[in-house]
Amino acid sequence: MTSAFSFALPGAVAVSGASSGLGHAVCRLLAEAGVLTIGVDRAPALSDLLETDGYRHIQGDVTRDETWEAVAQALSASGRGSYGLVTAAAMLDVGTIIETGRDDLLRTFDVNVVGTALAFRAILPLMIAHGAGSIVAVASVDASFAEQQLAVYAASKAAVRQLARTVAMDHARQGVRVNVLSPGPMMAGLFKRHLESAADSAAFLATRSARQPGGRILEAEEVARAALFLLSDGAAALNGADLIADGGLTTSFDFRTGAEGASV
Repeated sequence: MTSAFSFALPGAVAVSGASSGLGHAVCRLLAEAGVLTIGVDRAPALSDLLETDGYRHIQGDVTRDETWEAVAQALSASGRGSYGLVTAAAMLDVGTIIETGRDDLLRTFDVNVVGTALAFRAILPLMIAHGAGSIVAVASVDASFAEQQLAVYAASKAAVRQLARTVAMDHARQGVRVNVLSPGPMMAGLFKRHLESAADSAAFLATRSARQPGGRILEAEEVARAALFLLSDGAAALNGADLIADGGLTTSFDFRTGAEGASV
């Protein structure tokens, strides 16, 4: 016999970065749970989502006000009453700061930070009017821990983390919860791009997998479940929290696999 324990999700949720990686996984889980899901991405919706009841897609740039105005209108017109938001859209360029041009730097901050801020600004009034709402801002373990060749990405995700935590305090008395989800490596868009940029992708993957206490890179759906928890009333006691979903990667400063030999 299998036991189950369920939490209530918002009636309608907007998810940025819906056409790849974590955002796509979050959309799929939400739609399967019966939540009206509004995906936002510059790319068209993926076919599996288009075939799912309760999924709507808004194709647009997350750095533009008009995109988020359309999202707010769609949420309001849904008639679902309770609203959620997951900001998963992100840019990642691999390179040191010396190798990063001004345009690349501005583009990363525009998508990762400005795109998140515009989403908050557009959706918060709906939540405040309803007296409740749940926001999950996707940051990264790189918001707290340095990773080589990802200086600009890490800095942008640190900004997302503090943006979300401050907004959580600004609107706590209005019934809105804002939490941060900080994934580690996932077998999804951004990590795959980092993987593909490696001189030896197989060696890179083997090394990174060995660093994980579980011995493998997490799947996007595993992290997506953590996003749904933060959206749900199961996380009612959490506000301004940073949930690190990295399979234990950052729990220790150095996970020993045994290949190092005896430790004493």
